[in-house]
Amino acid sequence: MKMLLLGALLGLLIAFPPLLALVVVVVAAVLAKPVAVAFGLGLAVRVTLPRLRRWAR
Repeated sequence: MKMLLLGALLGLLIAFPPLLALVVVVVAAVLAKPVAVAFGLGLAVRVTLPRLRRWAR
């Protein structure tokens, strides 16, 4: 799914070169907000972490 989205984005950038400026602006705006970056990284890590079972109930 990630590769399909990446391919679609690259296809749009090749078809419409001015979109590159828009993508750069959006990425810069997101990276300028550390809370958003930390939240996104937390979501990415949460998906890869195994679920821990409680030792004592």
